[in-house]
Amino acid sequence: QVQLVESGGGLVQPGGSLRLSCVVSGFTLNARAIGWFRQAPGKEREEVAAINVLDVAFYKDSVKGRFIVTKDDAQKTVYLQMNALEFDDTAVYYCGRLGHRYLAQTAWTRFDAYDAWGQGTQVTVSL
Repeated sequence: QVQLVESGGGLVQPGGSLRLSCVVSGFTLNARAIGWFRQAPGKEREEVAAINVLDVAFYKDSVKGRFIVTKDDAQKTVYLQMNALEFDDTAVYYCGRLGHRYLAQTAWTRFDAYDAWGQGTQVTVSL
């Protein structure tokens, strides 16, 4: 059974850091790319970052230089290190598994290219 479980969210002040984790089961990280998306209240889910099976990472422009995505194949975990957090980073963060027929380099931003999602973890940036 395919599962993705996020954790690590919380309340942080602007400029602070959080590290999110996405633990997967039912498949291996050397077979599928993983993406991170987020959804703020009243907004559509948007892409944040992704990492492919070869450890190549992709980022939304607004998080480049602040967020880092990595993975540990043995631990079946993908991490999203978030630094210099801003108010606009407040959202529920989701990890998703990219569908097997998609190439991460060209499809990682497409919500419809993912075939499994976690339940999400809340990140709140506030004073």
